[in-house]
Order: sequence, then C-alpha cells, then structure tokens
Amino acid sequence: MLKQLISVVVPIHNEAPNIPMLYQELNTHTRALPYRFEFIFVDDGSSDESTELIQKLSNKDRRVQLIEFARNFGKEAAVSAGLHSANGSAAVILDADLQHPPSLINKFISAWRQGADVVVGIKRYSRYEGRFKRWSSDMFYRLLGMVSHTNITPHASDYRLIDKKVINVFCEMTEHNRITRGIIDWLGFRRRYIHFEAPPRKAGTASYGYRQLFKLAFNSITAYSLLPLKLAGYLGGFILATAAPLGIFLLVMTYPLQDPWHWNITGTALLAVLILVLIGMVLACIGLVAMYIAHIHAEVTNRPLYVVRKEDEAIMVGGQRVEAMSHEEPA
Repeated sequence: MLKQLISVVVPIHNEAPNIPMLYQELNTHTRALPYRFEFIFVDDGSSDESTELIQKLSNKDRRVQLIEFARNFGKEAAVSAGLHSANGSAAVILDADLQHPPSLINKFISAWRQGADVVVGIKRYSRYEGRFKRWSSDMFYRLLGMVSHTNITPHASDYRLIDKKVINVFCEMTEHNRITRGIIDWLGFRRRYIHFEAPPRKAGTASYGYRQLFKLAFNSITAYSLLPLKLAGYLGGFILATAAPLGIFLLVMTYPLQDPWHWNITGTALLAVLILVLIGMVLACIGLVAMYIAHIHAEVTNRPLYVVRKEDEAIMVGGQRVEAMSHEEPA
C-alpha cells in the first residue's frame, strides 16, 4: 500500500547558510516516519546562493522541489505558491532559519492523525527575545483581539500543518493583500495547538525586520477589522452628539432668553460651536461612506460565503436515503 504523501513548504529569502542544515534536519526527522515527503522550497527572489544550493539538493534528492520567483514578492506570496503546488494529504509550513524545529513535525502529524484539520505552532517566549519585542507582541495581539472580527490565536506562528481540505479552500482565496495565518484562522476547521520555544537562528540575519513586522501588523488590523473604517464615523457621531445640543443651548441662552446668567457669550464662541457641528456632520458622512467601502472591500476580497468541512455520505431525498459522494479527503 502506497504511503500517504506529506508536503513541507519552506519559503526562502537569502537563507543560503541555513539550507544545508535545514535539509539535514528535515531528512533526519522525517526518515523514520511512515509517510512519503516532498520538500517544496520557494525562493522569494534571493540574491545569494540559495537557489543554487536548492537546485543541487533537488538533483540528488527527487523529494526536493524548487519554485523560483522572478523577484521578491514577499513571504505570504511564497507560502501561497508552495501551498498551490503541494500534492500531499497535508502540508507543513515552516521557516528556513531553523527557528521552527523540524523535530516537531512528528507531533504535528500525530495531532493531524487524531482528527485536527489545522495544527498550529504557538511560540513561547525564549530567553533570546528582548523585553520590547515581548511587550510589542503582547500589545499587538491584545489590540487585534479587541478589533478583529476573526478569532486570531495569540502568538501563533506560521509553523503549522494544514489538511488537504483546508489547502483546497485556501487555494480558492484570491485576495492579494493576504496574511496566510489570518486566512487559515478565518477558515476555521478543527484545530490543535503545539507549544514550542523557538531557538536562535543558526546563521545569517533575519530579513523580516521591524519595518516588515509593522507592515504585517498594519495589514492584519486592516484586513481583519473594519474598525479603522468606522473610526471617523464614531468620532463624527460623538462630536455631533455633544456640539449640537451645546450649540442649541447657547443660542437659546443668548437670543430668546437674553443671557440671564450673564455669560457674555460672544459670536466667536457661537461660531466655534457651529464649526464643531459642521465637522461632526462631515465626519459622520465620512463614516457612512466608509461603511459602503467596507461592503465593497468584502466583495472585492471575494472570500467564500461559507466553508464546508465535511458532507454527509448519505442525504435524504423524498424521504429516502440517497448515497452521495463525500468531498472529504480520505485519512
């Protein structure tokens, strides 16, 4: 009986020093497992010898496959390309810097065999991470949890295993400004979590600096929350709700009642309140326009209306059971 195939997707960008060590780790920790493996390396426009090294590995090991981008398109595009090419019953996504230990692949597969459709690696803080990075990470996930309409798992890494049925739905997603882990979280499905402590990089420097991390955080908030669009409307509503009654009150006190409390309200004060009312009206209108933009955003993103995990193998038609083909991949 032919063993099941497991795909391993590795995005690469200037990781030449780590590639031989990563291949050795993958080979060591998958050799004894009762599965077939394919190792899909996606070179995201590297300027070092990454492509040449992977090509040499591919020449001597047919399990190794290389996808070479014409230029740097970003990690999310690289992961997506790897998943589009994955042929396995499940795919494991991991980074090339060995901070996602290949020794955990067996645990990921075991959780998958126990019924999980998505197995997510949760990073524990290590002694190598500074206080600022820990604090900023905590604050980001706390903020994202408050504003997001999708349940994003705190400290979840890109190190994860996803079942073939999840890959099939993922490949139907057409959005360009994508966060892979966010899309997988949005899809749902049954999931398990494996906690691990990321070791330090074996070699090289991280190409994903604070600028890229900030961009990732900003894209995550805008992609999975409509709050930034609604903020102008909320602010306008608040200003309008406070400035309009205040303006009416001051007008009544000044003209019909002839300033009985001798506040000496000037025309400049009334003008300032009028300007506040107008600003509130403008911001409220912007908020209304933003809601229409939110609907356009949802339509352009073109995510599925719903996601089916499994269809029953028998359905009822006219009171009789009629056999139907299941769309679930065999275990």
